[in-house]
Amino acid sequence: MAFDFSTGFTLSDRSVLSPDAAWMLAEKWNKLTREDQDRFAPVCPDFIIEVVSHTDDVEYLKRKMATWIKNGAKLAWLVDPRNKKAFIYRPSSKEEELKNFTKMIGEGPVEGFELDIELLK
Repeated sequence: MAFDFSTGFTLSDRSVLSPDAAWMLAEKWNKLTREDQDRFAPVCPDFIIEVVSHTDDVEYLKRKMATWIKNGAKLAWLVDPRNKKAFIYRPSSKEEELKNFTKMIGEGPVEGFELDIELLK
């Protein structure tokens, strides 16, 4: 299941967050009641993407990405297309920074997914 910026999630720590894009297994989504699916669903997606805009506070977004991971996301990307920079978050790992790249390649829950950074500018 794929979700866009208009979808919010209520996480286990009671945070309510909305990513720019998210993905989770359909079976995980389908375990929720229809009522839960129709509101800020009490579930954490497996994969998160946040794209930095010119008005965003990058430090706030970094904390947001850490919150996603702490609450069960398996992979999270914070992408800054204007500066060709990205930060990758995984459970039990330090933040990984990428610089001067044009494509990001998925792993884990999104193995084989490719994101062309040029399309985000």
